[in-house]
Amino acid sequence: MCRNIRTLNFEPPATEEEIRASALQFVRKLSGFTHPSRVNEAAFDCAVNEVADAARRLLGSLATTSPAKDRESEAMKARQRRWRLTKSSAGRRRFRA
Repeated sequence: MCRNIRTLNFEPPATEEEIRASALQFVRKLSGFTHPSRVNEAAFDCAVNEVADAARRLLGSLATTSPAKDRESEAMKARQRRWRLTKSSAGRRRFRA
């Protein structure tokens, strides 16, 4: 589940939907529940809202002197890394004795 939490500090700024999705993934990971039971649903939803609020405040208060990351260029770098990894591992064969 952790791998689905994405960096939100990009230009253009993260949308409310992206912040909420990130908060949901974090609470799922922390609680160990993909979908809470009815008994835990209120606590789960409250935690998602609080994490989303904290993320929103954090993103709004960050300051940096370096240029902002661009979503498209970062996505391109990630695709290139995946391609290099799959290309390098495709040539290797694993044999078990």
